[in-house]
Amino acid sequence: MTALNEKTSKLKRNPPGQTGPWFAFPTVFYLVLTIAVPLVITVVYSFLEKAQLGTGVQWSFNPRAYKDIFIQEKLDGTTAFDTRYVKVLWNSFLYSGITTVVTLILSIPIAMWIATRTAAARNFLVAAVTLPFWISILIRTYGLRQIIDDMGPIGAIMHRIGYTSYHIIYTPIATVTGLIYVFLPFMILPIYASAERFDFRLAEAAYDLGARRMTVLRRVILPSIRPGIISGIALVFIPALGSFLQSDMLGGGKTNMIANVIANNYGQARNWPFGSALSVLLMVLTLISVVIVQRIAARKGDKVELI
Repeated sequence: MTALNEKTSKLKRNPPGQTGPWFAFPTVFYLVLTIAVPLVITVVYSFLEKAQLGTGVQWSFNPRAYKDIFIQEKLDGTTAFDTRYVKVLWNSFLYSGITTVVTLILSIPIAMWIATRTAAARNFLVAAVTLPFWISILIRTYGLRQIIDDMGPIGAIMHRIGYTSYHIIYTPIATVTGLIYVFLPFMILPIYASAERFDFRLAEAAYDLGARRMTVLRRVILPSIRPGIISGIALVFIPALGSFLQSDMLGGGKTNMIANVIANNYGQARNWPFGSALSVLLMVLTLISVVIVQRIAARKGDKVELI
């Protein structure tokens, strides 16, 4: 009987290195409570009506919030296509796309240079890249605002050399500059992770065979670090698409992104259904972007799991 019990306990025991499902329960419960539940609430709110008084929603099914994104009702009762929120969405995609392209161009040479240093230097440089994560994004954005302000260091230099028309703050350039400043490390790190595993003897062999620098970069180096590039694009473009702080602090309300409009509807406008509808639309567009990135990675033969 004792031998049978020992045999049964061995069968129920998890393999080495594996844990039972109960160990994952607290984490899964936390993720469901903080991510899944708010998403469900947001979707439900998007199909309700705005509260007549105060904040909140009126529990009456009405998909009007989605209609209001694209259709505007005029004072005479007629309707017309509303381009305001389409322009905001376009600006969000445009700023995120510019941010992704610029950070990619800046990150590839930086990541390759870090990957060719000694082990001690690589550790130091990676720590330097991650240093901005140690500081609040609010403080970093406020610091950048002081630097690019008309009365800041850059403005003082421009006025000293005679360029008196310098003005960046509260413009789309300031917003994109803030996005690049914040998301640059998110592009450098995954590209560096791929570049660190690259065998640079392949590049040397290509040089020995007569290949030019751009040919080596295009035919040898970039295909080898492509998984890091795809991961970096996803890590930069998707969060930048929903950024709020940079356009608010550096754009001054003149370069609204979709996240600013959502925050305004939950706050000042007190139109929770419309804010929820915009949030759902943003989630759908983000999901489409993720699927596109994964499809591109799959066609290239790279395995990049984003969802």
